[in-house]
Amino acid sequence: MFRRLALLAVAALLSACAANQVNHDFDASRDFAAYRSWSWKDPALQYRPDDPRIKSDLTEQRIRQAVADQLDQRGLRPAAGGGKGDLSVQTYLIVEDRQQQVTTNYGGGWGGPWNGYWGAPMYNETRNITYKVATIQIDLLDGKDGKLVWRGSDEQMLSNRPNPADRSNAIRETVARILANYPPR
Repeated sequence: MFRRLALLAVAALLSACAANQVNHDFDASRDFAAYRSWSWKDPALQYRPDDPRIKSDLTEQRIRQAVADQLDQRGLRPAAGGGKGDLSVQTYLIVEDRQQQVTTNYGGGWGGPWNGYWGAPMYNETRNITYKVATIQIDLLDGKDGKLVWRGSDEQMLSNRPNPADRSNAIRETVARILANYPPR
């Protein structure tokens, strides 16, 4: 019973961590209406850390496809003939370990000051929970001068998705949240 309550408390706390807001930043002096095409900057996806357990061609394909779909929905088209676009796109997948302290209280007495307290003493147990957080960051750079004009990122607790469709959906949803505020208003 205690383990179930502890796991429930941990799940509730960790789900609160997953509700982070998407971060955006942009150069307000740029005319975003002038950007009509895009191309990938080499490398299209950078991994932090550069760890073979994280780095995957399949993950890169999923992220690239999700970004291309979202840019297309915003009226940006791939540069013709593989040339240089008005925007250069570069993405990052950053995976880091995080820790959170979780305190579980159990036991305790019943009663009141007039008729006395009775029951077991109260105990507190504090644990450190370690989990991984994945951040997808999307940078849009001006195709002419190479300067960053827009950046968005979102993080999410990394979980073991059981199948490729779940992984693809998670990436598509994250990229959609990131690019929801492009172009900036």
